[in-house]
Amino acid sequence: MPFISNKGFAMPESPIRKLVPYAESATAAGIEVIHLNIGQPDIETPEVALNAIKNFDQKVIEYSHSAGFLSYRKGLANYYRNNDINVDHNDIIVTNGGSEAIIFAMMTCFNPEDEVIVPEPFYANYNGFALEAGVILRPITTYLRDSYALPPIEKFGELINNRTRGIIICNPGNPTGYLYTKEELDTLRKIVLDNDLFLLADEVYREFCYDDRSHHSILSLDGMENHAIIVDSVSKRYSMCGARVGALVSKNKDVMAAAMKFAQARLSPPTLGQVAGEAALNTPETYFEDVKEEYLERRDILVDGLNSIDGVTCPKPGGAFYAMAELPVESADNFCQWILNDYSYQGSTVMMAPGEGFYASPELGKNEVRLAYVLEKHKLSKAVEVLRNALPEYTKVMAARASEAINV
Repeated sequence: MPFISNKGFAMPESPIRKLVPYAESATAAGIEVIHLNIGQPDIETPEVALNAIKNFDQKVIEYSHSAGFLSYRKGLANYYRNNDINVDHNDIIVTNGGSEAIIFAMMTCFNPEDEVIVPEPFYANYNGFALEAGVILRPITTYLRDSYALPPIEKFGELINNRTRGIIICNPGNPTGYLYTKEELDTLRKIVLDNDLFLLADEVYREFCYDDRSHHSILSLDGMENHAIIVDSVSKRYSMCGARVGALVSKNKDVMAAAMKFAQARLSPPTLGQVAGEAALNTPETYFEDVKEEYLERRDILVDGLNSIDGVTCPKPGGAFYAMAELPVESADNFCQWILNDYSYQGSTVMMAPGEGFYASPELGKNEVRLAYVLEKHKLSKAVEVLRNALPEYTKVMAARASEAINV
């Protein structure tokens, strides 16, 4: 039998999805699974986007331009300009979700074996994208005790060498919800310009910033025209994850010309997704005001609830809709399996993403989990109570197993 590729063997499992079989078994057993593992909001998609799909009247669903429909790119450019990002439609390539935009950026900007610095914990799929592109991720660790703030500039200097080609950030962050300050972005700007690097910013959560704080795009920083590349998506902004429409945005003409060749090779982004995305640009501002307020309330229910549990620590995120929490367990991976496979409280259990998969450094994140506060408030409250009761029970189970092992 032929062997699969080395990349196929090395491709990491998603910590967000790998426990799905356990969740399916729990559901089949009649247990309610509260899904906090994945950033799939239950917020309704804007009506203007849904109506655009319902009213689609063309007789053939055709390919679009490889860069995306011109009208959509012009609409996106106007959206960005309204967010202090001065670009035009030629600076935008519409992609199959934000994921393809990240892959295009890596394939365009970096050669195999080039090194890219990324603050960890980071979006787990960066590992897979880097493997596809042959890129080496060099993690710079941020810490829960510091609410995952950017490390001092000196720490970046320790990692930069003649193979370093870029830095990747997610702002606001997935999985931490950390929102970079303007001062932190200025620090990154200095590092990038001093070392002639690319700076890739995953900015898909820019609408969701809390506590009177604002988002600052890397393309609004002076002198970054040839260094800054934005990854974007409609998935979370408009609660349209299944539309699979994102964007690669840069003022660097060489980057966009090269990325366009990758875009042509995959033909085009999805037609109906672009129809929905273009219509979503007309979403009223009240939609975002309401959604932001809802996420803020959800954040406080989940994070405050987690911090009320003995032994649990969870920094309050400044943006997005994720939180990382430290649990009083040795292996969050084992706990996340156990709570799905062996535990329920009043007919419910919780699905989380083990934190280890969001780190590149060995041994980090073993007692952490990522949670997404994308569900109704009463479900989040229930999830907190499930965890409050599950953790001491799990401790007893682990102690009993350890005692049995000693006595064997």
